This record gives sequence, C-alpha cells and structure tokens, in this order.
Amino acid sequence: MKKVCLAFLFFCYLAACSDSSPSFVDSAPCSSSKKVDGMILVHGGSLTLGSNDSSYRENERPAMNVLLDYDFYMDVHEVTCDDYQNAAKNGNLNDFGKCEDGRYPLSNVTYYDAVLFANAKSKLENYDTAYTYSKAIFDSDGHCTNLDGFAFHPEVNAYRLPTESEWVYAASRGWNPSRNSWNADNADFKVHQVCTVEKDTLGFCDLAGNVKEWVNDWAGKLRDTTIVNFVGSAGDGNVGERILKGGYYSDRASNMNVVSRGDDYTVVSSSRAKHIGFRLALGSIPAPTWLSVSGNAQSSIVSPIVSASTLKRFTGTNDMILAFRDDISGNLAYINYKDVILTVTEISDSMEVYHPDISPDGKKVAFCTKFEGLGGDSRLYVRDLNEKGTNLVKLDVASAAIPRWRILENGDTVIVYVTDAGDNKDELTFKKASTWQVKFANGKFGVPEKLFDGAYHGGISEDYSLAVSGARLLRARMAKSGSTVLDKARDTVWYNGEQACNVSLAQDGSKRVVFLDFGGNTGRTFANENYSTHQRLLIADSTGKLIKSIKATSGYTFDHSEWVSDGKTSNIVATLANVNGAHTKIVLANLANESIVELAEGEELWHPTLWVKRKVSSTEETFVLNLDSAGVYYNNFGACPRAAIFRYKMELLWHYKDSAKTVILGSSRAYHGVNPRLFDEKMKVVNMAVPAATIYGNMSLFENYILPHMKNIKLVITSIDIDRGYLTGQDSENIFYKTYKSYPGYVYDENHNFWKDGYPEGLYQATYESAGGDSVLEHKMREDLGYYSLFGSSWATTSVWVREDSCWMDEKSDIYRMNFGLLERLLQICKENDIFVIGVLFPQNPRYKDTGAYGYTGLRRSEAPALIQEISDLSKVYSNFILVDENKMGNHDYTDIMGYDNSHISDYGTQQLTHRLDSLVHTLDIKF
Repeated sequence: MKKVCLAFLFFCYLAACSDSSPSFVDSAPCSSSKKVDGMILVHGGSLTLGSNDSSYRENERPAMNVLLDYDFYMDVHEVTCDDYQNAAKNGNLNDFGKCEDGRYPLSNVTYYDAVLFANAKSKLENYDTAYTYSKAIFDSDGHCTNLDGFAFHPEVNAYRLPTESEWVYAASRGWNPSRNSWNADNADFKVHQVCTVEKDTLGFCDLAGNVKEWVNDWAGKLRDTTIVNFVGSAGDGNVGERILKGGYYSDRASNMNVVSRGDDYTVVSSSRAKHIGFRLALGSIPAPTWLSVSGNAQSSIVSPIVSASTLKRFTGTNDMILAFRDDISGNLAYINYKDVILTVTEISDSMEVYHPDISPDGKKVAFCTKFEGLGGDSRLYVRDLNEKGTNLVKLDVASAAIPRWRILENGDTVIVYVTDAGDNKDELTFKKASTWQVKFANGKFGVPEKLFDGAYHGGISEDYSLAVSGARLLRARMAKSGSTVLDKARDTVWYNGEQACNVSLAQDGSKRVVFLDFGGNTGRTFANENYSTHQRLLIADSTGKLIKSIKATSGYTFDHSEWVSDGKTSNIVATLANVNGAHTKIVLANLANESIVELAEGEELWHPTLWVKRKVSSTEETFVLNLDSAGVYYNNFGACPRAAIFRYKMELLWHYKDSAKTVILGSSRAYHGVNPRLFDEKMKVVNMAVPAATIYGNMSLFENYILPHMKNIKLVITSIDIDRGYLTGQDSENIFYKTYKSYPGYVYDENHNFWKDGYPEGLYQATYESAGGDSVLEHKMREDLGYYSLFGSSWATTSVWVREDSCWMDEKSDIYRMNFGLLERLLQICKENDIFVIGVLFPQNPRYKDTGAYGYTGLRRSEAPALIQEISDLSKVYSNFILVDENKMGNHDYTDIMGYDNSHISDYGTQQLTHRLDSLVHTLDIKF
C-alpha cells in the first residue's frame, strides 16, 4: 500500500514536469550508460495501461497508471530472421529453417521461442540470463511449447522481452500507425522487411503493424490505481493467457492502438502464428511490482518450479495441491497441480496463517495462528481452498494449534490439534498441554474431544498405537500391548534426548517418523559424517530407530518437514533455507532414490503441505486404463492453442455418448452461436464446435469419435464458413492434424483404434478428472453443454475490417474445392447412417455490405452468391441436408446488440438463431 501511495505522489510530480522527447530516449552513449547496437535507451517515466472505454475487452480495462523509475534499452525493430539465424549458429537454438527474406521479422514463434532467443543472446554477450527453467519441450517443428520450472528474474541485467509497460511507454510517445506501420491499407496482407516504413518520432520501427509482438507479461486484470515498476500479473489463474501488442499487416491503421492486449483468439505461451513476432529489451528492473490474481500489489512472487507431469513420477497422480504460508505477505498460498498452467493463488487475509493442512477431499484447508515452538494461545480455522477462501469457520476453544485432518473408522472426518505448540523440553509444561480432536462436517465444527495429555502435534498413527511430537525433544507416546494411545500408553523421549524438531508421522501404515536435528551425535553416527543443523532429514521406524537419512541440496538446509502420502506411496515435503536463513524453496524429498525435487521458489516460504489424492484398492480383473494417458487431452506444452476447449469437448463426448441425439459442429461461430439449452429437450443437443475449426478437422472428430460412439445421433448442425474456405486445416489449430501427438489422450485413443471395438469403462471419469483449462471455461463447457456465450460488445461498436485478402479465391480455389468435397463426404456418411444435416451460414457484421468482401476473412462479395447456391443445391443430391442462410449477404435481422464482433453473434443473437433452428427442426421428419 505504501508503494501505491508513493507512486501516486510521484505520478503527480511527473505530470507537472515537461515530457520532451530528448529526455525520453537516448540512442547515443551518455555518461551513465553505454550504447547498444540496434537498441534505443529509454528513460523512465509515466504511462497508462488499458482504458476506461467500455468497448475494450475486460482484461484491457480499467485504465491503470504506471511509473517506471528506471531506464532500459529496447530494440529499434522486431527481431529478424537474420538476427535469429546468426544467434542460432553461435548459440544453443533450434533452426526453424530459412525465411523468405532475412530482413523479415521472425514470426510464427511461441513465447518460449522468444525467451530462449533472449537467453541465448544474453549468453553470447556474456550477460546472465533473465529466464530460468529446468527442461525445454519442443514440437515436431522445433518450436518450444513449454519450459518446465519457468521463472522470470526481473532483477537480472539481461536481454528479455519488454514488459507491457515498457512496450506501451516506448510506443505511445511516437504512436502514429497511419504513418509508421505496415497495415491493411498498404501491406497487401503480407509481412514486409523491418524499418521499410518511416520510423516513429523516437526512432523505433514497426511498433505498430507488420507483426504483433510478444511482451513479457501474463494477461491478468488491470486495476484503477498507480503502480511503480509494474511487471504484470503474478499469474493468470490457470488460463495461461499471454499478451500481444502492436497490431499487424492485416489490421487497419485506424484500429491499431496501444491498449489492445491480444489476438482474435486467446494466446498462450505455446501459441504461434505467421503474424506474431517479438523484439527484445535489455536491462534489470529494480523493485518490480506484480498484481496478484485478486488485484493486490506485491513486491515478490512465488514461482512454481516443477511441472505436474514431473511430480507425478513421484506421487503417481496429477491430483495434488501444495499449500503453504507466504511469509512475506503472511497469506495462505496454494498450487493446484490439476491446473495445466501452474500458478500460485494467495488467499488475502489479515489473520496469521501457520501449519496449513488440506482436508482429505482436497476442498478445505485448516490452519492455526501460532507456529511450532511458540507457546501461547492459538486460534484454529477452516476455510474453502479457493481464491477467496470462502466459508471461514473458527473453532470456538481457548487455544488450538497445528491441525491435522483424519478420517475415523466410522467415516467421520475430524481434525486433531493440540492446545499449545510451544517448547516441549520441560516435561511438566509439555503435559499441561493436551491433544484433542473435533469432528468437522457440513462446514461446521462438532464438540471437541480430549484424547490425552501432552501436545503430540506430529501426528497419530492410523491404528492409534503411536503419537509423536517435536519442539526441542522428539517425544513419543507408545501404546502398550493390546491397547492404544487413547488408553494405556507410555510417554517417552527418542533420539537419545538430543534436540529435534519438525516431527511428522507417516499416514501409510508404516508408522515412520521424519524429523530434523541440530547436527546431533546420534544423527552424525548414523549418517557416518558430520553435518550442520537441519542439513539432513532423519527417518525413524515405529520404535524410534533411525532407518534413513537424506541430505539437503548443497548450500541449503531443511525446515518444515512433513510426510506426503496417498496411503501407499510416501515422500517428504519440506522447505530449503539458504545460507542467510531465508526459506526460498519448497522441495519434495523422494525416499526411494534420495533425490530432491524443487516445487516452488520465493523469498520466504513456510509450512508446506502437499495433499495427494488417496488411492482406492480394487480387486476387479478387468481392462485397466493407463491413467498416465487415458483422458489426458490437455497439457501446458502441447502445440494446439485450442487444446483446452478440445479437452472439454472430449469430456462432453464421453459423458453424453449414449444420450446425445444432436451434435453441433463447426468453428467459433457455432461455438458461440448455438446454445444446446434452448432446444427442445428431446433433441439432446451437445455443442462440439471449436474456435478456428475447419471441416478438415471436424471430419476427423466426426469419423473417429462422434460416429462410432454417439450411436443415437439423429441430427448434425454445422457452421458453413465460406469465407474461411481457403483454410486447409493442416496447421496447429486443428488438433487432429499433427498436434494431437503432444497430448497423451489422443495418442492412447489412436493406439486403441479410437475404441471402435468397445468403449473402455472409466474413460469418461479419467477425462473428467484430468487437468483442464480455467475454471470459467470448465463451468461453461459443463453447464452449457459446450456453448460459450459472448456479451459486452455489439456490431455498432466494432470497426469493420477484412482480416484476409478478399481475392484469396484466385490462388486458393483448389483448397476451397477440397473443403467442398469434405462437406459432400460428411453429407454422404450422414445419409448412410440416417443422420440429418443442417448447414448454417452465420450472420456477420451487416456493414460488410458496404465493402467488397463477403465477411471477416474476405471472399469477394461478387463470388459469394454462386458459392452459396452451390452449397444449397447439395440438398438435391442429399435429401438429408438443408442450408440455412442467416447472413443473407448482410441483409439479416440480427440487430446491433445481437452482434458481438465482426464475425460472431452475442448471446442475444444466439437466442434468436437457436430458436429458429429449433423451430426448423420441428418441421423436419426426424424421429428423436
């Protein structure tokens, strides 16, 4: 908050100062900086991100003031093919092949490709690197689609992508697209050599137009405030959306602005397109500020390091949640490993949060307000494990600390806690405290029940034969023969009375105990070496005998150790403290090979707990799906930008395979334009359309999945996108072309002939439980049966422009003919299977009547009527087909509010179109 207030005062000061160009940029060396070839030195100042104009997208509003109190360098022009090729020859970079012209901007690259180029250039020029990662994953064309353990280090002086703030600050001072850009009015719908239009007033080329440019930030929300040295969102939930700036050669100059942050579709780190490139910045960013997902400014972030797929090798599942205390903010934070894009979510609150423990079902978290070794009253709370931490409940007792969830034999869920978590060295003091449990059900606490004297907060074994504790001494409560710790038991001290702490008892039946010591003689003798305080995890059996020891990573020591178990496989989660005592990493220690896996990294991380879904035993001798592959239709390194949507479509397919009778196919026009909920219930409609889909891809989906498994289908409704007839479908947008190979679920299906010989039980459940996209997408897909509604815009607020050359038919008529043939093939297959087909020409912005184009992606208006008639005439050959023209060459009755953008209708338009389709179907002889 102090930083935001100071920023406001500084902003007022800057507003009163002159903002002349000579003080803004410096392309020549000065006394405090050196000249960098091909870059301009930009001096810090003020800027505005976003806008308060309601016509902009939600994540482009509201306007947010930013102050940059540092200088940085930025490339004069976009990185060219020659720039990349030269670096590839001398650095460790993949060669994407030769460009048509070396002076063209390097394009069709992913965000990660740009990151790797920045790192390579830094190394070539003897800088440190601004980006770190543990593993790079590439697609079949050599493009990087994921960097495991990816982290950005703004404090490092190195080459990097510019932040959105830096890009906007540099671009806005000389912004004049009509004069300084390659655009739809002068570029002939193609890329041009860099710096072949006039530079802007500051000396930059092509910030507007030519190709869009990656910047460094996540596409999080903006906030009505002022931020100093803003470096973007701390994360983007689990959407993974990135930011593009600047417009490209098919954009109208009048439509280019410094506010827009995206593309026609959501872009993620693995996205690439022929109109996407980048330029670099150079320099460190002092005292950077992020915005949390909830909109709070924060001076540090926690970065997930390991991918879910890597961690799964140790735990056996993706169904994991890591919760911990961010000691800088004091908040509870967590990482859900079912989210493909791993981000850290913090639950902002004013109360202290220590020793979090996640409920057995993974939906709630318990925590207390005092930590181990600190005596005094502590409060215990339970809340939902979500972004807002809803349904907070307090246990109404005098003191409760270090909660541990437990399921009793009768099925009740309880929380075990102690009345005091202080130093346990003095036995009388230790015995004055006690161990309790309380039932928790339906969001409420039951009546607390005392178990025994002594603060045994390290855990109780499943069979109640052992309880342990450690806050100076390793104390154990051991049940006598034939009894339990609740009845007849002996309290004792293990580890020869030497100092111990961070004690945890495994919940896997083994009754093993992990703890840390202070380099005691007993531990050193067992390890056969001298070591320092907390340098080794020590593991004892149920009698206190040491059986294993794991050494910390060099330069670090352990803290906050806890068992991790699914009931069968067990590991240990802990923090690592550096030489300064800062707990900068959370790690998983694997008992099998004593390896250390880094999970997360930050400034000060405490009290990790890793929840892993417990395994359920099964004795059935049936075909067993390989859950490493079955239903895994999405990951964060696959090459298809629509993979998240495809993943939910596959879930819908398996869920409704026996009940669906009508399927919607097609592109984003059908995805956003047909609502299954508005049809007569007897039609049992599921929307399987996907943005950017082509008939080439739809045929793969239909023939391999829909036709073999949705055996009760009577009707297919599909978009007919004649203006997109130039698309082959042989690209990354079509997951069934090549990119399916990077998603195990599709490969698994293909290897089993798409299950045409019989659906394997459990595939729907495996798909349902597999990692998916963001929660909004998940909710819409499941609740609206694959339909995604659009609100907040209209045709009246949209500038009409044509994305592609309207004359594409001159060179690509053969592609159009191929797509026409595929439509005929679909009609023939459906006719043979007694399936009726309705083709829909979706309404587009009616102002295309005033252009020479049929619609958003071109096609001469003069050519369209004949093509439409040809498609309509297919009904003379295929009696199971009818064409519905809702566009009518722009002469339709879809009002402004019924439009969303040039190419799509809003939910209001969807209601009208869907009701018309429903009425039409009722006139057809289709027996549902």
